[in-house]
This record gives sequence, structure tokens and C-alpha cells, in this order.
Amino acid sequence: MSNQDHKLRLDVITIFPEYLEPLRHALLGKAIEQGILTVGVHDLRDWATGNHKSVDSPPLGGGPGMVMKPQVWGPALDSVAQGRVGADLETAVQHRNDKLRHDDVAEVAPRPYAKAEDASEEDATKPLLLVPTPAGTPFTQADAQAWSREKHIVFACGRYEGIDQRVFEDAAKRYRVREVSIGDYVLIGGEVAVLVIAEAVTRLIPGVLGNTESHEDDSFSDGLLEGPSYTKPRVWRGIEAPAVLTSGDHAKVEQWRREQSLKRTSAVRPELLETARLSDEDRFMLYAQDVVTELDVLGWRRGVEKHMRRALKKAGYRVESIKAVERGTDVCFGPSMLETEYERREGRPCLEPLVKLTVRGRTALEPVEATKAVVAALPRGADWYGSTRVV
Repeated sequence: MSNQDHKLRLDVITIFPEYLEPLRHALLGKAIEQGILTVGVHDLRDWATGNHKSVDSPPLGGGPGMVMKPQVWGPALDSVAQGRVGADLETAVQHRNDKLRHDDVAEVAPRPYAKAEDASEEDATKPLLLVPTPAGTPFTQADAQAWSREKHIVFACGRYEGIDQRVFEDAAKRYRVREVSIGDYVLIGGEVAVLVIAEAVTRLIPGVLGNTESHEDDSFSDGLLEGPSYTKPRVWRGIEAPAVLTSGDHAKVEQWRREQSLKRTSAVRPELLETARLSDEDRFMLYAQDVVTELDVLGWRRGVEKHMRRALKKAGYRVESIKAVERGTDVCFGPSMLETEYERREGRPCLEPLVKLTVRGRTALEPVEATKAVVAALPRGADWYGSTRVV
């Protein structure tokens, strides 16, 4: 599939057509120029009647503000659904289109996102009608990805106290209607929200950015926030960029970026982690802490450190060091609890020395579970006493 195989038509109905001027600029303007995107703007007052071309009236039941009239909005949506063109926007400035872009040079095939999962009773051939409103469903990156596969999106820009609700009940005959919010705040009108949604959706259409990876690594694309970015010089105003980024080790760079993404999400938007797809490695990077496990051990065997490291790594406890020191025979020390219990159980003193085992490392396990992991890696039959603490 070439970049030109998918085209999107945006129609915007508003009482302020000039508000949509930004859609002509930058990459969206280039997309218009390339034929990937077409934008039609419709002045709602074209359907208004009377000398003043009024589009609003007082709310039924009283109350503050004005409500936009259904007898104006109904015909407007009818006309756009039937193919009214309106004022088509052209690119604000001509772009250079004779130079191959990243995906063309790298021969990267377009990777469009899946279509929106509409209700089964809806007709997918109907245009998608988006109504920006603070009372709508929150707009997400997942919506942007799904709607980037649409062929025709119509925006209804409300003002004042909003649009008569019957407009949307009636519009459902001709559209798939979505009331959507870009945030928990109130704007003067829907035009700003249209600019936000249009840009978020359009940039995901293959060919608009020219580099598919530019948006596949975006914040929210995998449910997480994107980590920090750096460029040359390596040191700027005495502040160094992270050394890993100039190491040349691509695996370490990717690991660092993932870790930064996880940490930023945890600090700024922790609720996103509840629904994000996290691997065991992700959870380790997020929740691992420096710990030390200190145990008194009877039945220690020399040479088991390698086995312990493997077993603990498998359990999610990454070992930095293992130190086993035999307790001295200083007369100041009497038999330990382990030695006393061993003699009571076996009827004789233990001939093996008591070892003070210290394991240092990082783990996302709770201290009790970390202790259990270390104990499970001890030589079979060893007696132990001790615990793990966070350091």
C-alpha cells in the first residue's frame, strides 16, 4: 500500500471559519498539498435565516447562556453528509516534494493503525461526526490511531452553552456520532479542540510525517509517556547529556529510553501504569530497589555462589555481590540460635561452622519474598535465620 492509498476528508462546521486557518500550515499543509488530506470549512450561518443570521436562542427551562439551534445545525449536517464541499483549504506555503523522505529511502512499508471498533449496529460507511464538548468521552491516543484510518470526519463546533442535544440524536441517522472532550476544562468554543484532534489524527496517516517510527514511539502509543530527548552538543552550558546515548550500544540506549519512559510515567501519570502492558523487565525497572539480605547459615557450601546468582536472577533478584564469612570462635560469642536449635534437634553439636551470608543486589520483590528467594537458593538442608532490608 502506498502513502497515497489512504486519504482523509475533514469537514468543519463553525461560526468562525477563519479559526481553522492553522490547518493550512506545516505538515498538515504539506499533507493537503500531497493529496493525503483535504479540509473543507463550512460557515454555520449559511443555514441561518433572518436578518441577523442567528444561530442560538435561550435554553428551555431557563438558565444562563444561549443554546445553538437545531433548525440551523440539522440542515448543515444534512448538507455536509450529502457531499457539500464548502471552502476547501489550500496549503499555506508550497513545500519541496521532489526529495525522498525517510520511509521512501528506507523502503519502509506504510503501517496504518487498526480502524475504530465501532458498535456492531453502526454502518461503517457513514461519516464520523466528532462533537468537541467538555461532557464528551476523553480523547486519547488510541482514538487518534483508530480515527487515522477514517475516510471522512466531520466536526461540529459548538459555542455558548452547546448545541441542542436533539441534533445529535437526529444526526445518528447519517453519521457515527462521537461526543469527545480534550480535557477537564471548558473552552469558549469547539474550534481549538478541532485543531488538537485534527492534528493528532492526521499526523498518524502514513506519509504525513514521512517517518513511521516518529509516531510509533510517541507518548501514549504504548500506554506510557515518552522519555526525555537530547541532541548535540553532548555538553551544553555545563549540563551533560546521559553518557549512554553516546555509547554506541543500541541495546543499552533502547533499554535506557524504556526505563526513562517508565520512570516519567510513574512520576507524572502513575494511573497510566494500571492499564499499560508491562513486561517483567518493565516491572523490574519500575519497582526494583537496592536491598541487602543478611542470613546466619548452617550448612553452607563453598562454590555455590554461581548457582545462587542464576537462581536469584530467575527469581527477580539481581545480585551485585555474595559474601560468606565464617563466624569466629571468639569466647565472647556463645552458641547462636541456629546452633542451639541444631543441637536440640540432632542431639549433638553441629560440626559445620556458622556462616554470616550477605547478599547485595536489586529486586522488585518485597523484602519477605526476597528473603525467601535467597533461602531457596541455599544448599539443600541448610538452616538459616535472617531477613532482607531496603538500603
